[in-house]
Amino acid sequence: MLSALARTATRRPRTVILTWLALIVLGFGLGTGVFGRLSDSVPDVPGTESDRTAELLDDIDPRGESLSAVVEAPRVTDPALRERVERTVDELRRVPGVAAVPDPYTTRGLASGDGRALIVPVTLKGGLDDDAEERTVDAVAERAKEIDGAGVHVSGGPLLGKQLGERAQEDVQRAELISLPVVLGLLLLIFGGLRAAGLPLLVAVSGVAGAFLALFGFSQITEISVYVIQVTTMLGLGLAVDYALLMVMRFREERRTSADVTEAVHRTVERAGRTILFSGLTVAVSLSGLLVFPSPFLRSMGLAVAAVVVVDMLAALTLLPALLTRFGGRIAPAKSREPGAEGRVFARIARFAIRRPVAVMTVGVLALLALALPVTNLRIDIGDARQLPASTEARQLYDTVRAHYPQGVGVDPVVVVARPGTDPTFETRVRRLDGVASTEATTLDDGTRVLHLTPSGPVDGATATRLVENVRELRDGDPVTVAGVAARLVDFRQMLADRAPWAALTVLGGILALLFAFTGSVLIPLRTVLTTLLSLGAALGIVVLVFQDGHLASWLGGEGLGALSLTAPPLIVAIAFGLAMDYELFILARMRESWLATGDAREAVVTGLRRSGRVVSCAALLLAVVFGAFMTGGFAPILEIGLGLTLAVVIDATLVRMLLVPATMALLGTRAWWAPRALRGLHERIGLREEEAAPTEPLMTPRQP
Repeated sequence: MLSALARTATRRPRTVILTWLALIVLGFGLGTGVFGRLSDSVPDVPGTESDRTAELLDDIDPRGESLSAVVEAPRVTDPALRERVERTVDELRRVPGVAAVPDPYTTRGLASGDGRALIVPVTLKGGLDDDAEERTVDAVAERAKEIDGAGVHVSGGPLLGKQLGERAQEDVQRAELISLPVVLGLLLLIFGGLRAAGLPLLVAVSGVAGAFLALFGFSQITEISVYVIQVTTMLGLGLAVDYALLMVMRFREERRTSADVTEAVHRTVERAGRTILFSGLTVAVSLSGLLVFPSPFLRSMGLAVAAVVVVDMLAALTLLPALLTRFGGRIAPAKSREPGAEGRVFARIARFAIRRPVAVMTVGVLALLALALPVTNLRIDIGDARQLPASTEARQLYDTVRAHYPQGVGVDPVVVVARPGTDPTFETRVRRLDGVASTEATTLDDGTRVLHLTPSGPVDGATATRLVENVRELRDGDPVTVAGVAARLVDFRQMLADRAPWAALTVLGGILALLFAFTGSVLIPLRTVLTTLLSLGAALGIVVLVFQDGHLASWLGGEGLGALSLTAPPLIVAIAFGLAMDYELFILARMRESWLATGDAREAVVTGLRRSGRVVSCAALLLAVVFGAFMTGGFAPILEIGLGLTLAVVIDATLVRMLLVPATMALLGTRAWWAPRALRGLHERIGLREEEAAPTEPLMTPRQP
């Protein structure tokens, strides 16, 4: 298969290049339409009680969504300001699609106690289609902003999703403007020439365009979260650079022994292409665990990121060989060095770990376990506007309300729906529950009672979630259901707890199978998974220390929030696991080449690290630059994901791959490459094979333990 791809790229390079150019144009043209289709809805899980109750309310409650305008002034009772506010309220009531706008001066609780802020809630009509709702929201925001002489912030409801989508687009553009020049500069240092450095960047641009196009396609059939666009773009850019870096470095090596560019391209694809193919598959399999969860957000994230990984893999296996065929003759071959001079530093590190395997493994494992310890205190929640940068409209509205109103104002309530037939004493008992700061009740036309319980604390804090659980325990068979943000969080946490073991089994099974197909070994896949879990736990532990507990969070433009965003841990785990497999395969590919050529297990470890150490270190550095650029936006969930992935890559590419891998391989010895006879036969039949590398020493038949 890889040989066929290489032949296609070298025979018709112009056709391949033009095809990818068309994809790039389509991606940056049509694909960027996804920015207008992003959703801020994350914790919804179809079929849960909170989801069913929300759908029920949509059917029986004539009111639609709501948004708020907050007016801030030295004195909101100033006659001139009051006249402008009342005129604006009257105009808002006449906007098509608006159901109700209360008078903020006569409605209790809308004017702040200090007389410096005023809340103007706007409730939309129910049953509006998407276009009508968008027109209504835009008209409301435009009219509210016309209140002169005061600071006005408008957000909430469907407007929040639009604001977050615009912010996501700005963050992506900023990250690309920062990362691409830095990546190009680093590639120039690595390769010493503009042509070789420019090729990985072209593949990266193709990966980003493919990411946009894939996301736009998915947005036609499912919701795409604001988180997805940034995560997929950062991963698409980073992996494209990784894969292209591996291919170009291998091509320069092959050019040392082959003057024919076409032959060098074929050998590059047949050898490095196998690593890229398995790497793409392992990353995709790592993300397949997200498909086990019924959450549309997690499923769409898994599908979208897996699609981006496939695009990057195809670009590296088709576009890059075509570019090398056309322009590779102008790329200087890798410099010839004396035997043993190449990768001398990495060889020394490997020999150090091999000579002291028990000590290295003990210190390394204990250090990683210590870093992972904070994970035992991990908490997740939906979060509030503090997750947003201070410059965003929603954050400014939140800060204004927090500064001028008592705690609890503006907090989404716990919504209790009591259908006809509910025990008459139920409502009284609910009002007496701990954690209820205030209660509002309405009766719908069919006799259903809807209670809005404002919790005495954050909407997703312990008090609010405990209130949800207490209401559900109190109903005792009555036709009562609970909805609201806190209820969605409770249901989301339960969904994670129920499905996480199945997701782990799915991912581990797929990864073990792929690693066996790649290595022909049973023990190497098990060792790989265990060491990867250690580096992953260490990275997640540091994220908990920074963004949950607040240690050094301000250095990254964030703050301690008491919990991580519920999106961050599953995405960090899924993506970081795949990226760790990426570097593991880079190293194992070279180890396997040496093992097949010499049959010396210990020397295979040294040779593998010596030949792959540079590419792994450079790839990790470039990926860290890409992730770091996406952390400039200040959006807390992206900061958490970006930091987690950066740490996972750095820890894995240094401590784990440079020390723990050679130490554990030394302890295993020749047993590392062992497999039962039946599985060896299976690998002979189904294992994907590359053309054997030309041995640097006399070829020996690999010894079997």
